[in-house]
Amino acid sequence: MLNRVVVAPCGFKESLSAEAAADAIAAGVRRVLPGAEIDLVPLVDGGEGTALALAAATGGRIVPTPATGPVGETLAAHFALLGGGDTAVVEMAAVAGLSLVPRGLRDPGVTTTYGVGELIRAALDTGVRRILVGCGDSGTSDGGAGALQALGARLLDAEGRELPHGGRALTRLHRVDPTGLDPRLAEVELLVACNPYNVLCGERGVARVFGPQKGATPAQVEELSAALENWAFVLTRDVAVPGGDLRSGPGTGASGGLGAGLAALGARLLPRFDVLLDHLDLDARLARADLVVTAEGALDHQTPRGKVPAEVARRAKLHGRPVLALAGTLGEGAGDVPGVDACHGILPAPMELAEALLRASELLTDATERALRMIVLGARLPAQTEVSGTQRPSSVR
Repeated sequence: MLNRVVVAPCGFKESLSAEAAADAIAAGVRRVLPGAEIDLVPLVDGGEGTALALAAATGGRIVPTPATGPVGETLAAHFALLGGGDTAVVEMAAVAGLSLVPRGLRDPGVTTTYGVGELIRAALDTGVRRILVGCGDSGTSDGGAGALQALGARLLDAEGRELPHGGRALTRLHRVDPTGLDPRLAEVELLVACNPYNVLCGERGVARVFGPQKGATPAQVEELSAALENWAFVLTRDVAVPGGDLRSGPGTGASGGLGAGLAALGARLLPRFDVLLDHLDLDARLARADLVVTAEGALDHQTPRGKVPAEVARRAKLHGRPVLALAGTLGEGAGDVPGVDACHGILPAPMELAEALLRASELLTDATERALRMIVLGARLPAQTEVSGTQRPSSVR
């Protein structure tokens, strides 16, 4: 019997927050299992909702802070102070996320992480000893250059002129002058929660893997790749702490290369789930489940590369728990995610993306109901056992 269901989704980009996705799934579960205990564990991966989720989990608070958005406008951003008061969480998506870039302005060659640096400065003003930067859902590809500029670094071309914002300008970078960097950075522990599979440069570099999702044309992808190669070279020469690999080290490509920029300042790049999920007591909650339901916008061959459903499934399997994964789209490799026992798309029929985004909550609830009804039906079917000395009809398959 399914008496306890753990619902542990992440958000659906530009559609549902993790909390909204969890609520939608729970509504579908209740249609089928009205008496079941439902444990909602909306999960964050460093992207949208990270600051709010960690503040809520630790008894902390959100600090509203105006900052520069990805296309240069001032917007109402925020960071979090966790319970205890010695740790701040800067969610890069709150100030440089893709959802903040109007569709008509999606050019990752010009968007900036300047606001991320402003939020780090605001966090420093509170006197915290640790700043955790959550990476995910970014609309930028500037290698963290904007963040470093906001923190006091000067990015200069061969004529000694300050570079404008955006990754494209890094092709002209000649020198980084770090003398103006905020001295308080040396007094705090700077941690970056990121996907270690994301690297700055090379064939799997961040411009090539994620540039098209942010609006880059094939030509712009190559331009950005060359710009980030130059950024890695100059940043390593002029700023970076010894021994780091800014070009292809794990996590350097996080959030359009923000990982590399912050690593040059001495930040530690850590696997995001090791940092984020411990606050939510996820393992203990999975251990008590009869069924685990997770979800994300797209389930495909990239899911095992650091996405929430793969991490939930991995942890659930440590306790022998069955896992159902729901997704807005099922792509190549959706059925091969380790630890996921069944996957189910939420679209009942082909529809326009705009409609699917608008109806995501309703579609997710309905899909949860359909999937669970099949699970319940399967549980009620009589066990098929071979009877000694008899043979099943050849028509049975």
